[in-house]
Amino acid sequence: MTALRIRILVQALNPHGSGRAYLAPPVPEPALSNGSLIVKGARVHNLKNIDFEIPHAAITVVTGVSGSGKSSLAFDTIYAEGQRRYIESLSAYARQFLERMEKPDVDEISGIAPAVAIRQKNTSRNPRSTVATATEIYDYLRLLYARIGRTYCLKCGGEVRKDTVDEIADRVLSPPPAGLGLTEGTRFSVLFEVLLPDRKSVANPPARRQAPPSHRHASSLAGSRRRVGTSPDAGTLAEVLDGLRHRGFNRLFQNGRVFEFSTPESLLDMDFAKPFFVLVDRLVVSPDLRPRLIDSIEICYKEGRGEAILEFVPDASHPDAPGRLVFNDRFECKQCRTAFQEPEPQLFSFNSPYGACPRCQGFGNTIDFDLELVIPDKSKSLAEGAIDPWNKPRYRSMFTEMKRLARQRGIPLDIPFSRLPSKDQRWVIEGDDTFPGIQGFFAFLERKKYKLHVRVFLSRYRGYATCPDCQGTRLRAEARAVRLAGKSVTEICQLTVRDARNFFDQLELTPAQAAIADKVLVEIRQRLRFLDEVGVEYLTLDRLASSLSGGEAQRIQLATSLGSNLVGALYVFDEPSIGLHPRDTGRLIEILRRLRDLGNTILVVEHDPDIIRAADYVLDLGPGAGELGGRVVAHGPLAEITAQPHSLTGRYLAGEMRIPVPSVRRRPNGNFLRIHGAFLHNLKHIDVNIPLNLMVTITGVSGSGKSTLVHDILYRTLQAQKLSGIAALGCGRLDGHQLIQEVVLVDQSPIGRSPRSNPVTYLKAFDVIREVFAATPDAKRRGYSAGHFSFNIPGGRCETCQGDGTVTVEMQFLADVELVCDECRGTRFKSGILEVRYKGKNIHEVLQLTVKEALAFFAAVPRIVQRLRILDEVGLGYLRLGQSATTLSGGEAQRLKLAAHLTHGSSEKVLYLFDEPTTGLHLDDIQKLLAAFRRLVEAGGSVLVIEHNLEVIKASDWVIDLGPEGGERGGYLVASGTPEQVVKNNRSHTAKYLARVLNNQHGISATNRK
Repeated sequence: MTALRIRILVQALNPHGSGRAYLAPPVPEPALSNGSLIVKGARVHNLKNIDFEIPHAAITVVTGVSGSGKSSLAFDTIYAEGQRRYIESLSAYARQFLERMEKPDVDEISGIAPAVAIRQKNTSRNPRSTVATATEIYDYLRLLYARIGRTYCLKCGGEVRKDTVDEIADRVLSPPPAGLGLTEGTRFSVLFEVLLPDRKSVANPPARRQAPPSHRHASSLAGSRRRVGTSPDAGTLAEVLDGLRHRGFNRLFQNGRVFEFSTPESLLDMDFAKPFFVLVDRLVVSPDLRPRLIDSIEICYKEGRGEAILEFVPDASHPDAPGRLVFNDRFECKQCRTAFQEPEPQLFSFNSPYGACPRCQGFGNTIDFDLELVIPDKSKSLAEGAIDPWNKPRYRSMFTEMKRLARQRGIPLDIPFSRLPSKDQRWVIEGDDTFPGIQGFFAFLERKKYKLHVRVFLSRYRGYATCPDCQGTRLRAEARAVRLAGKSVTEICQLTVRDARNFFDQLELTPAQAAIADKVLVEIRQRLRFLDEVGVEYLTLDRLASSLSGGEAQRIQLATSLGSNLVGALYVFDEPSIGLHPRDTGRLIEILRRLRDLGNTILVVEHDPDIIRAADYVLDLGPGAGELGGRVVAHGPLAEITAQPHSLTGRYLAGEMRIPVPSVRRRPNGNFLRIHGAFLHNLKHIDVNIPLNLMVTITGVSGSGKSTLVHDILYRTLQAQKLSGIAALGCGRLDGHQLIQEVVLVDQSPIGRSPRSNPVTYLKAFDVIREVFAATPDAKRRGYSAGHFSFNIPGGRCETCQGDGTVTVEMQFLADVELVCDECRGTRFKSGILEVRYKGKNIHEVLQLTVKEALAFFAAVPRIVQRLRILDEVGLGYLRLGQSATTLSGGEAQRLKLAAHLTHGSSEKVLYLFDEPTTGLHLDDIQKLLAAFRRLVEAGGSVLVIEHNLEVIKASDWVIDLGPEGGERGGYLVASGTPEQVVKNNRSHTAKYLARVLNNQHGISATNRK
């Protein structure tokens, strides 16, 4: 639970409190900085009743082979207990919802601090969540813009503001350019207009006002403005004059003349049918005038419905007198008199109808024509038919008209569309008065979509398009009209973290603005600095949280935790190095040390050798996986781990064991996928050649463009060519696609969202297992078919939990709680089904077997053994057959998909795309993964891997390095070739670290390379 979620939880549980949450230690005994977190008898999952200690105010790394029990120890035991005790420290009202929260299976845990978990999974799927909102930066930006932002008129561009009394005084008394530059002795009168019933102000006639955004408070907001043209307490003329006299006003003013209440006969000369004013004071410009002028203006604002008039006396000795000046405290444009609402933080929220763009409702996109589908191949010229819908016979006339008008404008028709000047591309898309363009063409069709063939035609080109009203910024125009140092809040969010940090570091404010915004700026600058330091400086603040990788999401959470400044907490990290280039690992280590030095206890599940070496204390679990793991093999400082002969981790760190460089590297055979002019996101129109039938690794620092190249260009283009024949997406052209019959993306997405999905159902091995049980004599006697042994369909499954084994209890504003089904006790089946046994085990007991155990149990059934053996070969022998897919890590899900493809046998003309497959893998498991990759290549396939792990990079046949930096400073092809060729490139950050691991290995002689 992050610090932000803890604050939200406490505020929700105590809605009438102050809104401030204090995280009190939830344990009877305080955790001393020189003490330890002591655990006795931990038995969660595969932990073997182990005892261990974790020192406070230190960095402890939990390591071991995959499945050895690291996550069970760190998250399911320590973090779960810390979270449970924290919840129990809350009020009785909160605890009534959490009484059934299970305690970890452990004898005793002492010295535990409040726990914060930072996991590797990116669980955010909210299309409104961004980097800025996830780190609370946007909350402070909204407050900053609401308090010191300047609003500019949407009509004329003039500044929208109130005339404050201090600003008026400054203008009258200051020299140019800020003031009027009046000479000393200039005389003027301070007035406010007297309003009678049904009379509007002549001095300042109200202009046509712009309606505020539609909102339930908007009408009351507009109604609360002081309008000069109305006077709710005005009665007859006599009553008005009598009221003025009783309030202490003695003089009236009209047409340059002054009329005294003390001489009522002078009032007979006034024309009360015309505007007249109350004379508040007569003043002369002098050095000591300011206090008196301010008092007079304040009286005018109070008595004159928010308006003050300065009438300067014409005088030959003072020709600089400006005549009449009118000021008011209404928030309006001082040029065109358009009224606006005053900015509030809610105006800048795209989650609120008060601030969201009315057209896209704050999502930033609408369902409209997709330009990628309208112009699928930007390498074509206009003459070659780059605009796909105009190639259809029904709309061929648009093609002819476009060419005629393009010739008149001098637009070349014979060069690729992607190379046309931006103004010419804009003309084709947006059109002008003589040519409707693509936008006008589809707008015309929208009016004809009552016809069936038009709706069918439009459906071919529909997709999510940037909202034309807000241009994807999500906010309404009134919010975008507020600026700070020339930038709107949407323009700030379009900056990268590093650029935004530079902007706010260099931001200069007036003393008045600084007094308001200093504390807010401290929070913004601090959070931007943390984001920069954790290695995500290339991300833009408006980047969707759902588009972040697991490593990026975890580092975003880390930056948020740093911003909360918790002290004395227990931070539990789940492989924070994933997705991080070796160059940036040192920065991550420094951040972990900073958290530790604040007095926090850091517990890290990690495999990265550099982070293990930087730890104060190491817990090595094992010795194997699953039932063979769950024990503490070694513990203590690094030197004690490397000295322990039974520690697999220690032997790798000591250099006794290593992943060798291949003795033979495959070389390109002439078959390439050639990407020409890749331009999507930050790619700089690069050409990339990917050799086939090899193991190729795409490397580069975070944000250099690896995922864009592989996922958004290569994979999407190959899929689009297969489905609709589109030649290229995000690049000029893709050649060599005919050499690929199938493309398989093996990423870390879950294999299923249902708890009924598990490894044996994914590999289709459960079908055979059910047939084995259905073939038993007992099952035949009872009339059970294979379907009765399935928990996915009615028949043999428990109908109370629908085969899930658990039931979900809704917890109102808290997270839902899953409880074991009372009917089947988590077995998922009816009691009659569980009475059928094969080799002494029922179907539930078989699903509880690990893969290794099942191989021996089903040794006589080759169809089952054939599929399960591959799971063991890719390092998943510790998984239980019926383990829920929702409990698998991203790396486990990826290797499970790999095993499924290995069961197919032949991989001829198949391209496999892997995204950081080493996530969650120990060095010993990486050897198994590399062996699986070699099998795919030997079977005729091609393997393309996005990876930072140097052990995988050094074992690759070919390396393509992007960079040199992330974000806008990345997107270039830095190096390409064998690992030995790449290390010679001085521009490559990867080369510097790859050279170290290659130099530690036996070299590859030129004679044994293919």
